[in-house]
Amino acid sequence: MAAAATLALAPVVAQAQTAPTQLWVDLSTSTMTGMPEMLQGGVGGMIGGLFGGGRGGGGSQTYGHASGRFIQQGSGPSLTGAFPPNRVIDLALYNPRKPGTEAVLAIPPTMGMGEQLPLVPPSPSFKEPGDSAPGEVPEVKGRLLVYWGCGDKVRPGQPKVINLASNPAQWAPVLAGRHAPERAAKVGAQHALYPNEKNTVNPKADTSLVGEHQVRGEGVPGSMRFQLAERQDLMSAIRLQSQGQLTESIQLSWLTVPRAHAYHLHAMGAVGQDMVLWSSADNGDAGLGLFDYLTESTSAKWVKDKVLLSPGTTECAVPQGIFASPGGEAGGAMLRMIAYGPESHLSHPARPANAPKSWQPEWTVRVRTKSQTMAMLGVDMGGMAGGSESNSAPAEAPEEKPSGLPGAAGSILRGIFGR
Repeated sequence: MAAAATLALAPVVAQAQTAPTQLWVDLSTSTMTGMPEMLQGGVGGMIGGLFGGGRGGGGSQTYGHASGRFIQQGSGPSLTGAFPPNRVIDLALYNPRKPGTEAVLAIPPTMGMGEQLPLVPPSPSFKEPGDSAPGEVPEVKGRLLVYWGCGDKVRPGQPKVINLASNPAQWAPVLAGRHAPERAAKVGAQHALYPNEKNTVNPKADTSLVGEHQVRGEGVPGSMRFQLAERQDLMSAIRLQSQGQLTESIQLSWLTVPRAHAYHLHAMGAVGQDMVLWSSADNGDAGLGLFDYLTESTSAKWVKDKVLLSPGTTECAVPQGIFASPGGEAGGAMLRMIAYGPESHLSHPARPANAPKSWQPEWTVRVRTKSQTMAMLGVDMGGMAGGSESNSAPAEAPEEKPSGLPGAAGSILRGIFGR
């Protein structure tokens, strides 16, 4: 019997000895337009609370903020949808020879985060994002109004209208659209993560990942040393400008984000009991599933399909009055914008051209990048830019005060901006 068990385990052990060691690196740059970074302390505390994130800010962080999904350590509820701190580096290591074992990533001095980052397996009580039981959907009133496309005027055939009191199954045809493929590391006890309880330091404005990195630990290949270049570095903050009150067409403009291969903008607001959504997609996509990492090939296809804005685009207009009542009274609205950055795949040995299916490297590293910002619409920020650390005084808000999102509708769409 013992001999049979040994024989059964032999293929598993052999596979672990030949499988590559894998490191996932997710990098995210996030700002609040018009607010100097020194005052933001991580946008998550304020914005995460507004949209149901629950926790964020510049204090202790845990793994998963870069993708908008993060692991909850301990017995508390699983947290998803929080807007991340200004700059985040998420690391997930899978070492098949010693799964779930601590390791370190030696980093270059340009990062300003010490000599190395500890990689620590999640605690036994960790929860995957989405593990918590969903709450009850409250009874709601009002409508969901969906607009799309850049332009001063509302286009013919808009908006699409959903009665929020109707069966949610009836919403699908209106809200259906593209979704960024879920490609985050499937984190479990076999991984080692950063940030963790040993170190929660986030990158700073002058942090650069350019230079040599090396993963060290028991069972990690001695060859797991690699160079990161500008392509794999943190992206610049989006420098967004917003002009116009909510009763007008709101003019949005931005400086080209280096290395961005596409853009997308989305806004959500309230007018009385109605929830209003707007997307920059020109094809009618509601844009709810687009705030995550994308490969260049996917974004190029979606630019061609008029779902995303091309990398050369530097302006877009929100149609006039969609966030104001027929009587001209303004509601409240929040805009989110994402710039999709490069994705890189490194390996040793380097993958040969026309590699056979049997080809297996010693190790692989995947690096994903993105930059995003949020802005309160209706606040004239013509002279301000997201991520600025200038000492200029904030732009004055218009007389209309945002009314906030309707509680019930906000609960149903909680997490819309969370990825």
